[in-house]
Amino acid sequence: MVLYSHDRFTFPLPPRHRFPLGKYPLLRERVIALGLVAPEDVVEPDPVGWNDLLRVHSPALVARMRGGGLTRREELALGLPWSPELVERARRASGGTVAAARDAVASGMGMNLGGGTHHAGYDTSRGYCLVNDVVVAAAALRSEDRARRVLVVDCDVHQGDGTAELLAGDREAFSLSVHCAVNYPFSRARSDLDVDLPRGTGDDGYLTALSEALDRALDAARPDLAFFLAGADPWEGDALGRLALSKAGLRTRDELVLGRVAEAGAACCVVLAGGYAPDVRDTVEINAATVAAVVTRAPGETIRATPPVAAPVAAPGAPAAAGTAGC
Repeated sequence: MVLYSHDRFTFPLPPRHRFPLGKYPLLRERVIALGLVAPEDVVEPDPVGWNDLLRVHSPALVARMRGGGLTRREELALGLPWSPELVERARRASGGTVAAARDAVASGMGMNLGGGTHHAGYDTSRGYCLVNDVVVAAAALRSEDRARRVLVVDCDVHQGDGTAELLAGDREAFSLSVHCAVNYPFSRARSDLDVDLPRGTGDDGYLTALSEALDRALDAARPDLAFFLAGADPWEGDALGRLALSKAGLRTRDELVLGRVAEAGAACCVVLAGGYAPDVRDTVEINAATVAAVVTRAPGETIRATPPVAAPVAAPGAPAAAGTAGC
């Protein structure tokens, strides 16, 4: 299975900035070291085309990001300083999601080791999200007649406000966001289905709510293609999360989403969205467990080594999973 990574493309950040740039090369190294994929199967994506961005974002926003015309207020909303390197990185990340979505419709599963920039709206970049890669990818595949009905399953701890805005009124798209009720963004768009979880929600409450939401979303969406935003930030130790999932609970979440999407007969493109653990190695561990769940389900794939990940907790209505706890 091919995974897409844009880790070589970095951009200038102020000292002690929270954006986890260091995560991406560590994740590439980790998935290779665990034997999940061979080194040659981690591929650098091409940048998404400007016309692809214009299918989703306003011409004015694309012109501002392309030419360095973001205002100071826009940079503050974005949370990142504009630079040509930032734009190139965003285009590469979006290109990875487009490529992974094409893989998904071709084989059933595709994955980008990044992406999930769900706060970017039609004319606004915000919350570390310059462009909305998932909606860009959905629009690209529709333009190529590769998919029509789209479901977004957003399991980042923050509501996917940009995705909700961009897909509003689209009768062949369904946006599901499962997030902490009291967290960024504080002014929200309305998804087709928003699940607002109380602060401190743990594994059992989260998984029950997600299972019920998936039933509703899959029934309403009847998707050809699903995008799964597998955020690491619902983890109990995340600096920006405010939920309380264990690492085993997050693994169960991944299995639950991937299993339900497969049962519905839809292709699945997985992106990673947010993760802000004080020790970046925790985010890398969570992301690597998601990769393991994806690779295990990919057609014809055999994991080269047993990844040391935590045993998943039991999903609602399922027997407890066997196995030993990892590191």
